[in-house]
Amino acid sequence: MKTWFTILFGTLLLTCCLAVLAQPQGQSPAAKTPASAVLKKSKTNNGEQRFQANCGRCHTPPEAISPREVTAVLQHMRVRAMLSAEDEKLILKYLAP
Repeated sequence: MKTWFTILFGTLLLTCCLAVLAQPQGQSPAAKTPASAVLKKSKTNNGEQRFQANCGRCHTPPEAISPREVTAVLQHMRVRAMLSAEDEKLILKYLAP
């Protein structure tokens, strides 16, 4: 069951990211707003803010996912979503504390 969920989640993430990347630049107003402009100054929920700014356009935070699965997904999404190392670290802490 866990393997099935992992495959389904990975496929869904990949499909959504490819759809976003295939979209022309001028179509989405969210694409014009840099992710850093969306972030707030407070450090309290920085991982959540980074998730919303970088991933929230296509994904909702998963309710239950293992740290191992989060790490694997983030490694793939870092390249596709052009996440910085700091973004990856904070999002990992947010999704798998």
